[in-house]
Amino acid sequence: MSSPEPIALPNPPNDGITSLQYIDNNNSSSQQLLASTSWDGALRLHDTFAKTHVLTHVMECGPLLSMTSYPSASSNKVFTGGIDGSIRQFDIATSTPSLIGMHGANSSSNNSDDNKKVACSALSAIHDSSSLIASAGWDAKFHLWDVRSSNKHQPVITLDLPGKAFGMDTSLDGTKVVVATSGRQNCFIDVRSFSLSTVTNNNNNDKENSQQQPPIANMILQRDSSLKYQTRCIKFFPSTQGIAIGSIEGRVAIEYLTELGISNNNKKKYAFKCHRVNDTIYPVNDIAFHPTHGTFATGGADGTVVTWDGNSKKKLASLAKLPTSIACLAFNRDGTELAMASSYTFEEGERDHPREEIYVREVLEGEVKPKVVAK
Repeated sequence: MSSPEPIALPNPPNDGITSLQYIDNNNSSSQQLLASTSWDGALRLHDTFAKTHVLTHVMECGPLLSMTSYPSASSNKVFTGGIDGSIRQFDIATSTPSLIGMHGANSSSNNSDDNKKVACSALSAIHDSSSLIASAGWDAKFHLWDVRSSNKHQPVITLDLPGKAFGMDTSLDGTKVVVATSGRQNCFIDVRSFSLSTVTNNNNNDKENSQQQPPIANMILQRDSSLKYQTRCIKFFPSTQGIAIGSIEGRVAIEYLTELGISNNNKKKYAFKCHRVNDTIYPVNDIAFHPTHGTFATGGADGTVVTWDGNSKKKLASLAKLPTSIACLAFNRDGTELAMASSYTFEEGERDHPREEIYVREVLEGEVKPKVVAK
């Protein structure tokens, strides 16, 4: 079977693309929404079934560096992180934005240099939650926000990080967050939320009252990355057994979490080279795990996407080269489609470059199905 051709979506961003995410806002079989953020300050929605542009909304906070949404079929909200430190919610149904909170004491400054110091560089929704959002920024802070809280614009938890946040992810079981920071540090935060705590009257065994309990978050592990150079992206395995890390040196590391009492089935950490052309080394800009098979794709500044089987340590497929750097990636909910942002990431400094494009592509089973390991 011939390899599927990537299809460029209309009305792409006008400046560097920073994130992509499929939005499961309904159970419709006729529409599949893909959200994107970019340095032009706009949130965009495309329908990848119809290959059409749905909307563009400028969030009025300068460049957008991060985005997340809840992985739920009933989700209709997108959250964005701005270079001014703001976290904003966008309601898809009403096309209405609202402020959730801010990073940094100087976030109200009119000085653009002050704003950049507090930029919200990473956002992630807490899985198995319908109201918790984690944020991390260039101000070396981690915040946990309850978007339903009556205490507006105040995080429910704040933790200090060892440096600027470069990447973040949450585990599928909703209990852990990992943040990659400057200085090659990986920080693991235990996040546990308790929805309702019921107080029972011992005399009549009736529920006397129930009250919302605050979330709990603790830094449970901080360790060096096994890669020697700056981290660009970090993702949990779907199984939560470990993490995959991509660096500016064209390498991916697979690490396990035995320090947290999580079994690794006697597997050892390892790293491999990728996204290299002859003697030229390109950064690994993003990693996306396949939702069904647990294999993953890497996007590099060489303009290519490659799929891998981390368990068997095998390369699965190289996809067609796109015009410029792959800035970010996203699989749709069932893993049958891959979205790719072709957007120069300035690894070679200021220069002329192809315009930004968002491509979507059908995923073949053989490109993501794990290798059968001979016994």
